[in-house]
Amino acid sequence: MSSLYTRSKEFTRNRKSQSDSPPASPSPTAKTLRHERLSRLESGGTNPTSSDSYSDRASARARREAREARLASLTSRVEEDSNRDYKKLYESALTENQKLKTKLQEAQLELADIKAKLEKMAQQKQEKTSDRSSVLEAEKRERRALERKMSEMEEEMKVLTELKSDNQRLKDENGALIRVISKLSK
Repeated sequence: MSSLYTRSKEFTRNRKSQSDSPPASPSPTAKTLRHERLSRLESGGTNPTSSDSYSDRASARARREAREARLASLTSRVEEDSNRDYKKLYESALTENQKLKTKLQEAQLELADIKAKLEKMAQQKQEKTSDRSSVLEAEKRERRALERKMSEMEEEMKVLTELKSDNQRLKDENGALIRVISKLSK
């Protein structure tokens, strides 16, 4: 009677561990073992030979060890996921995004100032006609410097837009990770 009780207890424990593990298609050996068990039950419970009971115990032990290994891998994955602090990652991405936004706005303001200066200098150039040679040379130098600065700013704008797209990608990844975590926590 006690052996039946322990077997049924193991059966329910094994059932729980199987439901925790991901579904897998039964292997051919499992199908044959199941078929053999069913045929023995249908035949009226004839006494199995000692080699059959030994192979049954060995296969049961192998199945139990495989289930335990699957459970261990699942729990390690869950622990690994819980070790990551997604909220901190998300908050750090948000703060970095805000910093980049302010940097982008500053760069745009500076670019607008430079363009205004450039236009102002162009107007001054048209107004001044006297002593043109010395002033013209200085303006050319300033204009070249401003154009260089403007091209540098445009390059920075390109970099900032790339960073912005990277931040958007990170936001999307964070959202996906949060959805995965919420599904795992259910």
